[in-house]
Amino acid sequence: MDNPVYPIYTRIKENISRVIVGKDEVIDLLLIALFCRGHVLIEDVPGTGKTMLVKSLAASIDCVAKRIQFTPDLLPSDITGINYFNMKKSEFEFIPGPVFANIVLADEINRATPKTQAGLLECMEENQATIDGVTYNLASPFMVVATQNPIESMGVFPLPEAQLDRFLIKTSMQYPSHEEGVDILDRFNSENPLVELQPVASKEDIIMCQEQVNKVYVHRDLMDYIVRICEATRTYENVALGVSPRGALSLLRVAKGFAAISNRDFLIPDDIKRAAMPVLPHRLVLASSLRIKKNAAQEIIEDVLRRVPVPTEAVLGWSAGK
Repeated sequence: MDNPVYPIYTRIKENISRVIVGKDEVIDLLLIALFCRGHVLIEDVPGTGKTMLVKSLAASIDCVAKRIQFTPDLLPSDITGINYFNMKKSEFEFIPGPVFANIVLADEINRATPKTQAGLLECMEENQATIDGVTYNLASPFMVVATQNPIESMGVFPLPEAQLDRFLIKTSMQYPSHEEGVDILDRFNSENPLVELQPVASKEDIIMCQEQVNKVYVHRDLMDYIVRICEATRTYENVALGVSPRGALSLLRVAKGFAAISNRDFLIPDDIKRAAMPVLPHRLVLASSLRIKKNAAQEIIEDVLRRVPVPTEAVLGWSAGK
């Protein structure tokens, strides 16, 4: 059965691909996070196209997009907004901050202090912001896409584990191949294609996609598979803290997103495997002996996926009983 998410996903992806070269997997993850009401952390070295990717997504949807440049002197009120006293009216007025948008780009989030980083927590988790005791609902849809540079240690504040857990997906752009590098130069040689990008989807389209992803059918055997994967990380050697129940829910949500963009309305084991790498590694707290090893968390998740038995029922069976 055709899923109504698929044509919207295809239109947006094709539009973004007019600007971004050769990053199909990252584009998929960004759109899945949007369809799953989640947030994304993109970690990579400068100049790989992180900000350009988010701007291309925002330009492809008829919605409000804001950018926050995180710096050490940024305050939480610079993100959420302030109440100021209007002398003419002799009363306080609320000036909303940049989080009152549909897509928020938090650029170089690890340059701000922990206090300011924490200012995003309520917004990301509850879709609301509290200013001077008054709670304001944020727009719908709402997604934060944060970027950070992993190679710098001076003047940066690493995100604590509790805040990393708020990001549904963590991914990276990585350097392009030689052919992709040539295509980038050719595409941006005489003009910036981002300037000409037009919206191909509305806010209502995105909200509909979010509702449809929620409806993706999940067989109980596959729920059992997800829990067994998460449980395996909790007993793994040199893992101080494994994946929490919230991490299991995140894995389920992203797996359903992969099913939806694959033009299916039911889950299969491959969806869970595809979702595991962008969802689980950043939720592990490793023993000190492994923290200095690059990609240690990713290797652990790969090993867990090899160890945990995969349900073997035929694909037709996963869609049965709806």
